[in-house]
Amino acid sequence: MEKLIFLDTETTGNELGKDRLCQVCYKKENVLNTEYFKPPLPMSVKSMSITHITNKMLADKKSFEGSEMQKELKKILKDGILVAHNAKFDIAMLEAEGIKVPKNIDTLRVARFLDKENKIPEYNLQYLRYYLDLDVDAHAHEAEDDVKVLYALFMRLFEKVKAEEGSDEKAIEKMVEISSTPSLFGKFNFGKYKDKTLEEVAKTDKRYLEWLLNEKLKNEAGDEDWIYTLKHYLGKLF
Repeated sequence: MEKLIFLDTETTGNELGKDRLCQVCYKKENVLNTEYFKPPLPMSVKSMSITHITNKMLADKKSFEGSEMQKELKKILKDGILVAHNAKFDIAMLEAEGIKVPKNIDTLRVARFLDKENKIPEYNLQYLRYYLDLDVDAHAHEAEDDVKVLYALFMRLFEKVKAEEGSDEKAIEKMVEISSTPSLFGKFNFGKYKDKTLEEVAKTDKRYLEWLLNEKLKNEAGDEDWIYTLKHYLGKLF
């Protein structure tokens, strides 16, 4: 467990390849580190409305580039395991800052994998916090508090995986394995087939899945899990 780094970022927006981080919080071995940074582009109004982090708040902050936190994260992530929710987003933000993430555990993918009966309607971090009744004192959309929720969620998922795998080491290995491949959705949580299973729709309206796949391919980086799911049910995975 000493190699796990629980991390969350707050950013100027959510466009991969464009937006940058403005706050980073990470927890390693029960030590919590958090800091604000001045990004190379301004905060979007949308991001400010969600995070309540403004350009005025960041005006006198230092750049993440060359910071002690950047150096430390490069060091510990080289041989460690990043734990994040929807990890591909945080990984993209870290990579934009020159930090490589060789190994990760994505609590979103693990939660979806463990939900074999597709009972959970949504998998965002705060929804899972309340759905699973996680006992944690934290506010949403603040990196430090999100890390607290992330840690509580990880521990709940870890115990479930450990019960199946038999040991801490095997549980971590399984969670890394789950996180390394796209998730397979079981139900629609949007649109005209909301709450219908993918298997059912594949039998009754294959053309809709074809159309949706073409739409998702327009944003391939952001819709990796849906693209994988749709190709699976359309028999297009090789």
